[in-house]
Amino acid sequence: MSESRDLRKRLDEAITYGNFELARSLALGGLRQSQREGLLGEIEYFKGQIEILNGNHYEAIRHFDLAIQYNPRDGAAFNDRALCMVELGIIEEAFYYFDKGIEVEPDYATIYHNKGWLLNKIGRPREAIEYFKKALALEPERAVTYENLGNALAKLADYQGALSTYQKALDLLRSDYSEIREQIATEIEMLKMKLQYLS
Repeated sequence: MSESRDLRKRLDEAITYGNFELARSLALGGLRQSQREGLLGEIEYFKGQIEILNGNHYEAIRHFDLAIQYNPRDGAAFNDRALCMVELGIIEEAFYYFDKGIEVEPDYATIYHNKGWLLNKIGRPREAIEYFKKALALEPERAVTYENLGNALAKLADYQGALSTYQKALDLLRSDYSEIREQIATEIEMLKMKLQYLS
């Protein structure tokens, strides 16, 4: 994995699990490194990340558009632009950017995960599951995707499937993510009670 891709992966994980101090440090580090190397697309990408962390989603979109202009094959820039649109309530149009990102970088698991997350969020769990499975085919150790898959399965009343999927998320999740581990453990207990009630 390239240094830049590894940095982006660590940044994505820090944001996903709410470690915003680490995320800010990684984004600033990525910005400085890309400025030293004169990588215009990377510079704009990390500027966009910093604006997301500052809650400036319109400004982040402007930077992601520039990142895409410099590097039209940057699936992460399309992905993060779509996520900014979701934050701004521009839901249907966000799918265009997820799809475009998948088209230009089809081996980028995060974009499949995030499209699945949005589908599940708007009440389309069956479609969401297909995207979670695509993400897991690319990154089988992706705890957050198992967690979201468990949520989609629970929405479809596949409680046994949701239970085993949440357990897989818990098994893969780092021990220092205690708050998220507790949330998943609570979901597991609720599912066990539902299954006991239904049996």
